[in-house]
Amino acid sequence: MNGTGSDQQRIVRIGGASGFWGDSSVGAPQLVASGQIDYLVFDYLAELTMSILAGARLKKPELGYATDFVSVAMKAVLKDVVQQGIRVVSNAGGVNPQGCADALAALAAEQGIALKIAVVSGDDVLPLLPQLRQAQPPVRELQSGAPLPERVLTANAYLGARPIQAALDADAQVVVTGRCVDSAVTLGVLMHEFGWQPGDHDLLAAGSLAGHIIECGCQATGGLHTDWDTVPDWPNIGYPIVECRADGSFVVTKPAGTGGKVTPAVVGEQMLYEIGDPSAYLLPDVVADFTQVRIEQAGEHRVRVHGARGRPATASYKVCATHVDGFKTAAQLTIVGFDAVAKARRTGEAILSRTGTLFAQHGFGAYTGTQLEVLGAESCYGPHARATQTREAVLRLAVTHSRKEALELFAREVAPAGTSWAPGTTGAGGGRSSVSPSIRQYAFLLDKSKVEPGVTIDGQRIDVPRDAASPVGANAHSSRRVEDTAETPSSIDSEADADAIEVPLIRLAWARSGDKGDTSNIGVIARHPALLPLLREQLTEARVAEWLAHLVKGPVARYEVPGIGAFNFVCEQALGGGGMASLRNDALGKGMGQILLAIPVRVSAAWLATVESGTWHAAQNA
Repeated sequence: MNGTGSDQQRIVRIGGASGFWGDSSVGAPQLVASGQIDYLVFDYLAELTMSILAGARLKKPELGYATDFVSVAMKAVLKDVVQQGIRVVSNAGGVNPQGCADALAALAAEQGIALKIAVVSGDDVLPLLPQLRQAQPPVRELQSGAPLPERVLTANAYLGARPIQAALDADAQVVVTGRCVDSAVTLGVLMHEFGWQPGDHDLLAAGSLAGHIIECGCQATGGLHTDWDTVPDWPNIGYPIVECRADGSFVVTKPAGTGGKVTPAVVGEQMLYEIGDPSAYLLPDVVADFTQVRIEQAGEHRVRVHGARGRPATASYKVCATHVDGFKTAAQLTIVGFDAVAKARRTGEAILSRTGTLFAQHGFGAYTGTQLEVLGAESCYGPHARATQTREAVLRLAVTHSRKEALELFAREVAPAGTSWAPGTTGAGGGRSSVSPSIRQYAFLLDKSKVEPGVTIDGQRIDVPRDAASPVGANAHSSRRVEDTAETPSSIDSEADADAIEVPLIRLAWARSGDKGDTSNIGVIARHPALLPLLREQLTEARVAEWLAHLVKGPVARYEVPGIGAFNFVCEQALGGGGMASLRNDALGKGMGQILLAIPVRVSAAWLATVESGTWHAAQNA
């Protein structure tokens, strides 16, 4: 164990002010005003965001970073941050971290503030692509196996925490990075504060988990919680704070007097968000194992987390590349009145049919992709949608084509529906839809020896040791078949009980879904430990795959997380290509967890009543 005796008692307080580019402007001011933080960290770079930033840099080379970080967040708090000695770490640099740092330096000069800014570089691996095209074995996309595209816009490796640690060691007040794993902005702080080293695998896993919990902002304080109606004061919801110790344990909380709630269920949902195998969560600094993590209430809006384990990292970085693949656009119309859903569907089919004929006449060729959805008619539930007599529905059409002029023709042919076909057609007041390049993501692995992370402060470069690595697979194991080892009360056999009833899963579990490329994961947490055998029996891979078959085209794998009484379902080919490539309204699978929570399960009525009214359930939702 690293650190002195005083280190073991010391607490480092880190506030998570942003979960994505576009998060609320209230986060940073709220956390700074609370007086409860030593560090302020921002996460801006969702996989979708990298595609957006690539598009922004296409239009203006000086852009490509999360401009809100400078013009909104730091503009509001910079003076207070410097006065209070709060240090800031942000991956707002996107595909242009130096541009972000330059803009921040200009803001500091405008406010008359001296500011030491560090820039982390080295994640841009675009210059390596020519040699990678000649590599043997050839580069392949992680999920689809496709070869490297010809026209790549950006290619950025997910760096780890060591460059951030080095920047803080060099007394930087603000650290701006490009692409790094989301949790690294927090882990880098803890490595600096507690002197954690690359071989401290359990500590690195614990610090990564702390970062993972706060990397999505209010999702750690009640945002997106299954029991949303129990979360108070949404307008004033608190942003998360982790109070971390040198032994890797930490407490999740929020600023005093703010809305939201912090309970084991809330934090557990976030722990499972956007991960795959929970026993082998691959990060640049460590392979983290969350299967035996314990999450316990430690006071009002205070949850203690401990028990993460780690193993040496792999020899590769994940690289997220973007490339242009034709063009895309989307349009919406609102249909009002009797048979609104049927009218909406027929309208959409008519638009696609008419434009398809026009494309042929102009020699454009066929659409490369189409998606027709009727919002308000439970389209995303597929065969599980309930029959409704809604008298208001929204037709959504999303399309792609290799030629821009074809989609401009499509955009012109949407509004005529307002006078040509269904009565009650309206809602095209937003104007004609615009056509934009269809930017797709392409993920692959790259040997760490080919990447050289660096830190620059005031024009001086600081070398950063390469991330530690071990051969891929040297420590691999899966929790997929791990048996539940947690002590549980006697369980209920749903089939054997005479009073067994069928209820939706939401009565028995919490759930949250997330995305990684074209893969969706759905974390499911039992509302009571005694429910685990029942859920294990009924929520099989085959049954979940069948329930989600209208959305999921690849395999479904189930992993167990016995430490918190949970399962993680990883669904491949689940998002219509994922990110900006997907034509779905729910391109990021945010609704997948809700759809799974509607699956019927059988349970004893008497026992269910005990669970729902018992002290355990009440304590979890206090």
